[in-house]
Amino acid sequence: MAFRSVVTMEKPLQHISLTDWYARVNQMRNVADARRTDAFAIRHSSRSLRNETRIEGDWANYETNEALTDRISELNRWRDIISKSFEKIEREIFMLQEEKNATERELEALAGPISVIAECLTMRDGRLGSEITYDEADTEIKNELVVLENNQRLLADRCQKAWEKLNRLEEVRFKIGLEIEFKVEAVQLDNSQLALDRNSANISYKPDPTRNPKNSCSYESWLENVKNIKLLAENELADTYAIREALFVCREKARNMLQSQQERAEHTIRKRIFETQRARNELEWQQLKMKEEMEKAMCEIRTSENALRDKTDALKLAETRLENRAQRSGMELCMDQAHDMLCLEVEKLREIRRRLQAKIDESKTNFSLLEEHGKRIDVDLENKQHSLMTDIRALDLRMRLRGGEFGSKVTNASQTDRNITLTRMENEIPKD
Repeated sequence: MAFRSVVTMEKPLQHISLTDWYARVNQMRNVADARRTDAFAIRHSSRSLRNETRIEGDWANYETNEALTDRISELNRWRDIISKSFEKIEREIFMLQEEKNATERELEALAGPISVIAECLTMRDGRLGSEITYDEADTEIKNELVVLENNQRLLADRCQKAWEKLNRLEEVRFKIGLEIEFKVEAVQLDNSQLALDRNSANISYKPDPTRNPKNSCSYESWLENVKNIKLLAENELADTYAIREALFVCREKARNMLQSQQERAEHTIRKRIFETQRARNELEWQQLKMKEEMEKAMCEIRTSENALRDKTDALKLAETRLENRAQRSGMELCMDQAHDMLCLEVEKLREIRRRLQAKIDESKTNFSLLEEHGKRIDVDLENKQHSLMTDIRALDLRMRLRGGEFGSKVTNASQTDRNITLTRMENEIPKD
């Protein structure tokens, strides 16, 4: 009987034992169970995560929408607050501009009184001789010019301050206008973002959307800037009323001071006219008396000259007698009583002639002085008449100060009556 055999060939790998095999099977079962458990846990956690992320996403979107709504409300609230400040600034700018324009008109109106006063001073400088004096009227007119110049400087300073204030208000108005414009733009942008949802067509991924934009600032900085803008507007509005009131008070004060000084100057001019008229009347009376005295002095000179001529003839007579008696002869040529009396008469007549001649010279000197003083009185009368007419013309010229926007009106009838009274022409007007 033949035997058969099989040659077995084994893989050159390590063989495991049955125990290891069972262990491997158990391990595979355990791993499968673990994997199923992990898969269940993952599915459960994934379902929980989906629910949680959906809820968190919805709440995040809700909170974002609420934040956008609150931001829009806050922007609208601050825009309303700043808009009220903007309206106040515009109203103050308008009123301050009106006050400034009124002050500038007042300032321009001062050019007329200054030219009138300059013309009055020039006219009064045309006075002649001793009438060129630093009288009270001259002082008051110059004081009026000083008041006008001070008013000009005061009004100009107020206008300059108002102009500077207007520039600051314009600058603040521009800043607030930009701030309102930016807030309106931001509200429109936030409203458009609030209107977007996940189903909108114009949404997409953006590169680095969480970056901080260039020139961005924090919320605290934004809030501080808004408060600073409001505070800036309030600070600029704080003294605007005071500036407007100062402009009005300055105009009224300047007008009252000028009116008071004008009345004082006109009073002094009228007083000067009265004093000049009184001095002229006094000089006219003195001139009349001087003429009468000159006539009396001339009569006295003629009488004295006649007396001198009479004494000259008497002296010639006495000297002729002495000369003729000197022709006596012999012992008859003696110094008798007749000779002594003739010599005494000659001496007396010579003394009388000397005294008469001295008195005539004195009278002529006095007449010359009277004549010279009369001429001075004539010149002074002419100067006073010229000064009187100059002051009257100056007073007439000052009537222009009462015209225009800031002066009172004067009727022609009252002006004519005043001129008639000043020039004393009421007696020369023919009566009907």
